[in-house]
Amino acid sequence: MEAFIFDMDGVIIDSQPIHFEVEWSALRSFGINEEKEYLEKYAGMTDYEMWELIKKEYTINEPTEKILEQQIKDKVKVVRELDIQPIEGIKELIKNLSDKHIPIAVASSSPRALIEEILNKFAIYDYFDVVISGEEVNKGKPAPDIYLKAAKLMKVNPKECVVLEDTKHGVIAAKEAGMKCIGYINPNSGKQDLKKADLIVKKITEIDINLL
Repeated sequence: MEAFIFDMDGVIIDSQPIHFEVEWSALRSFGINEEKEYLEKYAGMTDYEMWELIKKEYTINEPTEKILEQQIKDKVKVVRELDIQPIEGIKELIKNLSDKHIPIAVASSSPRALIEEILNKFAIYDYFDVVISGEEVNKGKPAPDIYLKAAKLMKVNPKECVVLEDTKHGVIAAKEAGMKCIGYINPNSGKQDLKKADLIVKKITEIDINLL
């Protein structure tokens, strides 16, 4: 292993419920009466790609950029107000990797404004050698673009990277990039098919970097 790459939502922070709540509220504002479980299939995708699909399905004429502008404001506001900590074991994993001088990155489908808000809230931003958002690649997960860009920026071989993911789309993206992938079962991320991951864990503390 030459480098370790973290997804953020559902891995560093248990934020999928935040996304689901804000997005569900937006659906209702458009008169869409789907249950929250409807959003699970979009977990791991960029907000832009998700809303493009929803707009097509329900013939919504609101500009995607306008929807996203409000979504980012709402999500950042919730994160700032919440008394929330990183997922158990994440800070220790980050520190262990740093102590061993293994480059680490965040490659998240979330907007950069939200990524930076969360990493700074947890005082872990400076640990990461590279931080990339879904806004900075041509195609979001499940395409491999974001993980390949992370490897390129860290100047490492994609085949020597390990990714930590909690969604089906994220696992597919990591494997399409030629990387090893650890699937983390986060109940709050909904029903996610992680079977393509090389290793599946129920707790972050199960990850032993000496075995990677």
